[in-house]
Amino acid sequence: MKNRSGEKIKLASIDELLGVVNEESAMEIEISKIHPFKNHPFKVLDDEKMQDLVESVKINGVLTPVLLRMDENEEYEMVSGHRRMHAAQLAGLTMIPAIVRELSDDDAIVAMVDANIQREELLPSEKAFAYKMKLEAMKRQGVRTDLTLSQNETKLRSDEVLSKQVGENLYD
Repeated sequence: MKNRSGEKIKLASIDELLGVVNEESAMEIEISKIHPFKNHPFKVLDDEKMQDLVESVKINGVLTPVLLRMDENEEYEMVSGHRRMHAAQLAGLTMIPAIVRELSDDDAIVAMVDANIQREELLPSEKAFAYKMKLEAMKRQGVRTDLTLSQNETKLRSDEVLSKQVGENLYD
């Protein structure tokens, strides 16, 4: 937008006007201050795909922030992004873009599994362990699976919900 003298006028965004701060914005975190997720079920391999990722990081940097949480020792724990962090280390970076989110142990497990389970190179044993972790977390959380059902639909147990997500039948 221009004023009468032809100068450009910068309009404030709604968030700026209302003073809203986006808590999900990424910040740069020192890689040395991040430790892997406890019992992380997925292997980080130094294979050809990793080398491709390292080359991409050297050229473009880390394009997608990793997801971290603060642990009980006030240190950063990786929830999602182990491969990106490994590639960043191999590329010689000391900082990585990260989103730090407040997550309980169970919420962190569910987020970690959901972020990684779609990867095609996962071993069946990795998938099984990850789904077991997610199921146990869902049971501890007491996740209600019946909140969006009509009165005519059947309520499912958390293991049935998970098997439906995976595409497996529990009773085969």
